[in-house]
Amino acid sequence: MNNEWECAIVGGGAAGLSAALVLGRARRRTLVVDAGEQSNRAAHGIGGLLGQDGRPPAELYADGRRELTKYPSVQVVEGQVVSATAQEGAAFRLELADGSVHHAQRVLLAGGMQYDAPDIPGLHEHWGRAVFHCPFCHGWEARDQALAVLADGDRAVHMALMLRGWTDDVVALTNGSSGLDDAQNRDLADAGVSVDERKVVEFASRNGELAAMVFADGDELEREGVLVASALRQRTDLATQLGVLIAPPGPVVVDAVKVDPMQRTSVPGVFAAGDVCAQMPQVAAAIATGSAAAAAIVQSLLHDEFGLPVMPWPNFDQQED
Repeated sequence: MNNEWECAIVGGGAAGLSAALVLGRARRRTLVVDAGEQSNRAAHGIGGLLGQDGRPPAELYADGRRELTKYPSVQVVEGQVVSATAQEGAAFRLELADGSVHHAQRVLLAGGMQYDAPDIPGLHEHWGRAVFHCPFCHGWEARDQALAVLADGDRAVHMALMLRGWTDDVVALTNGSSGLDDAQNRDLADAGVSVDERKVVEFASRNGELAAMVFADGDELEREGVLVASALRQRTDLATQLGVLIAPPGPVVVDAVKVDPMQRTSVPGVFAAGDVCAQMPQVAAAIATGSAAAAAIVQSLLHDEFGLPVMPWPNFDQQED
């Protein structure tokens, strides 16, 4: 097997496949390494993606792979990159879990993020359907239902008030002390949102559907859906291995890769797209950033080959001074 590539893409989700499509059409030798761990695979469908609204994520990814078969310069392999290091000559060495080694002139990090949701019995059985993290992705399907928000502090206020756009029956469950001040409590009360500080011990089901939230005191609150505050974190330490800068923690994303408008990281030759560098993860945004990253990668390769003028590689340290 020829293991020399112009670009290696880590991740075969929306961002990675979008980038591979652009690179394939540009006739660039491209490797896509897909671990098949896209975080939205559990969802009933992709909400808000033009032309694909409500489509199961797995179908979108399968069609994306089929489209890539038209482009002989692109190869998709199933596996996981366990090691990534920069080498002399602006090249990178990637080792996969199966022991195979690949070399690439450019690397695109597009492996998505993992959701760090509370470890409460019953939650994960409904994740991506009745239990969700994004009202823009799932709010329409949960419209006019009895809903809850599982969060505390500022996030509880923000999420509960946002969810009111889809239903007028919202309860904020803070799973302990709410951390809310008087003004925040008034804002929620004015919006018709009640606050319950009791400890949640179970997401109860009936006939396979979410039915109620169970509290430590044994009481139950009937709910049909729950918007859960969850943090997004890097799936692997590849970004750290490559030495790219990480953006300051946001309210949702803990360790997003820092990129410039061309999806370039702080390390020359390393790009990032999709959820790994986003503060508001969405499939539409992942597709867009994957396409943008691929165009920037092509331009950077042309710079090496023919001296095509490109913007200097970003110096994030200088920008912060």
